[in-house]
Amino acid sequence: MSDDSYEVYAVKYAHFDRPAYENFLGGDPHDHNMPLDYFVWAIVGKHRTFVVDSGFEEKTGLARGRMTTAAPAAGLKAIGIEPDAVEDVIITHMHYDHAGNHDLFPRARYHVQDREMKFCTGRCMCHSTLTHAFEAEDVVAMVRRLYQGRVQFHDGSSDIAPGISVHWVGGHTDGLQVVRVKTRRGWVVLASDASHFYANMDQQRPFPVVCNVGDMLEGYRTLDALADSHAHIIPGHDPDVLKRYPAARPGLEGWVVRLDADM
Repeated sequence: MSDDSYEVYAVKYAHFDRPAYENFLGGDPHDHNMPLDYFVWAIVGKHRTFVVDSGFEEKTGLARGRMTTAAPAAGLKAIGIEPDAVEDVIITHMHYDHAGNHDLFPRARYHVQDREMKFCTGRCMCHSTLTHAFEAEDVVAMVRRLYQGRVQFHDGSSDIAPGISVHWVGGHTDGLQVVRVKTRRGWVVLASDASHFYANMDQQRPFPVVCNVGDMLEGYRTLDALADSHAHIIPGHDPDVLKRYPAARPGLEGWVVRLDADM
């Protein structure tokens, strides 16, 4: 592995059954189950490890009807990552399923877009339509980290390390960012909720939890521009990710997969 090339893992930690029509703005004519899986991601380099998003705690999931399948910490430890040793956590956006587990990474510096912190602490949060996907304690925890000197803000596109960069796309939230990673198979983009499912970006049909529809649609173009190919884009909640990519190691099938491996 070169100094600017990384292994990339998707770690499933929860599941939620829902009908297809709830996953597309304007609905969907198909009456079938189209569940969401919930992931955190790990980027493992020769010298440094980065975690992308921190998931939610089981009690938070239960309150929202989501089933935790294995805590994020368990999935990370299964591939040799000790949360206590992680020094960088990239938060794609501040929704409850991406920014919880406040005490999981006690040494980490958190990377967040300026616009996301403005969004989740500003006047938009006066509207329940926008606040329902946030947990106030997650936002408060990030403010506390800020005053502890543990938050690094980004404005648009930024290099996090050689071979890793973040890029603002907005859409789902005002400050949503995606992560571009150099791997042995080329540039992979962790789309997070820029596209929940392969179908959202493939069919150009936005997910209905959205701050700005135009930004979400433009975000699909940005994903393609950043990735080496459309097949190098990893959506944020699609169970098909676990079918397309190989297990990180024997025994982790359906739980942790290698995204830098050939499909």
